[in-house]
This record gives sequence, C-alpha cells and structure tokens, in this order.
Amino acid sequence: MSDATRNFKMIPDQEELDQMERDLSFYPSKVTSPKILSKEQVEHFNREGYVRPIPIFDDAEINEIRSYFDELLNRVIAEGGDSYSISSAHLKYGQVYDLLKHPKIVACVTDILGENIVGWGSHFFCKMPHDGKSVAWHQDASYWPLSPSKALTVWLAIDDADIENACMKFVSGSHHVGHLTYRPSDSGEHNVLNQTVEDPEQYGAVVYDELKAGQISLHSDLLLHGSEANNSDRRRCGLTLRYAACDVHAAMNWNEKGVLVNGQDASGHWANRERPQND
Repeated sequence: MSDATRNFKMIPDQEELDQMERDLSFYPSKVTSPKILSKEQVEHFNREGYVRPIPIFDDAEINEIRSYFDELLNRVIAEGGDSYSISSAHLKYGQVYDLLKHPKIVACVTDILGENIVGWGSHFFCKMPHDGKSVAWHQDASYWPLSPSKALTVWLAIDDADIENACMKFVSGSHHVGHLTYRPSDSGEHNVLNQTVEDPEQYGAVVYDELKAGQISLHSDLLLHGSEANNSDRRRCGLTLRYAACDVHAAMNWNEKGVLVNGQDASGHWANRERPQND
C-alpha cells in the first residue's frame, strides 16, 4: 500500500466537503429479524440514534487488546505522534484490522445497516489523565465525504469510560434533524476536532455513554455527540470503528479505506483492503 493511500487526514479539507452533494438525512434500519441485537434495540437506534451498552469482550480479551494498544501508543509517541493521532489504523496495523472485522462487532452492525457492510474507519481517541482536550458537540457525518448517510460508529471501550474520566455523551434523537449548523471551534475550547454545534440541548436530552472496558456502543453518523476534557487521574481510551452500507459512495478517495466485512459490494466501489502485515 502506498503512503498516499495510508495517510488519510484525520479531518478532511472543509472546502472539498462543502463542494460535495451529500444526502445527509437519516435512513432508519430496516432490519426486522436482528440476530444479536433485540428488536427493541433496533427500534431504539432508529428513535434515539444509539444503542448501548453491548458486551463484546470479556476481561481477558480486553486486557489483551489494551496491552496491544499500550505498546502501539508508546511506539506512536516515540515517533512524534500523540494519543489522538492513531487514525485509519486498520490500514497500518493488522490487529486493528482484525477488530474492524471482528464477527461479534460486525454482527451488531449488520443488525442496523443490513447485510452488505464495509468497514472504512478506525481511530483511537485516547484521553490521557488531565490532558485538557475535549471533543466539542459535532456530527460524524459532517466530517465524512460519504453519501447517502447510511453509516454508524462503533465505540469500543479500551478502558472503563464514565462521567469522571470524560466518557462520550449523546443528544438523544438529534439524528432526525439533518445536518446541523456549526461554527469553527476556537482555540480556547481545546477541541480535538474543529467543529462546534451550539446549544445542543435544543435537539434532545443529553445521555452519557458510560461503558465498561470490552463493551461497545453504536451511534448514527448524524447523532450529535461529544465529550468533556478528562480531569481525572485515569486514562480514557476508546477505539472508534466506522462502518457504512456498501451502497454508500465515498469521495476524496475514501473508498480506498474500505474493507468488506459482510455480504457483497455489488458496485465494487470499495477497495476491500487486505490485512496489513504490520502489527
């Protein structure tokens, strides 16, 4: 894989995004016979925009994943990166690729998005103790050159995530509003990203996504969410895994990130990357 393919920007160019015609309206799940999630959970996703918590890994499994991440983080920092810079990780690291394709996780995704699924994103959001960085209220879809908006994020808790160490928070039901107006974040916000949506409570109730290590949540790409700065003495690391229905079109060459994780990509639009050998 070339470096040009491997090193996608964490935040795409806003001018390019603004020039795109994107269908950013919510497409509710049409899955009527889910295999892992309950029908009530699918209905909750359609209505509220998220499902949580879902147990995936037991203590031994998540401890192994955490040990792998600890080593990876040390390597990245030694190379000049930081705890937020491990992005598009499945294109570089075989074990992250394996997590993107993990059958338990993919089964939950197919219960929402249907049978034909591509995984295209993987990004560690690791808040070190007292690191001072927040993630302002935003919608994932606002950053993604994807259309139509049939995509979701899986958030895998590498560490326990709770209110004390700045777990993610959702605005329930906000995915029904469409693409929300935002402003560029200012430096005083110490935002990991660069967009801020004002007055989130006007769109719904705030719900905290508290997860035990090894659990996941799923949320719509249109759901308003964010997180506070971690002012605790504990780290808060999560791995975001991004998925879309195969009939979603990706601009900016983002189809080169794609890995077919279930079903078929009839159009052949997504690259269906092989597992990287680097671990």
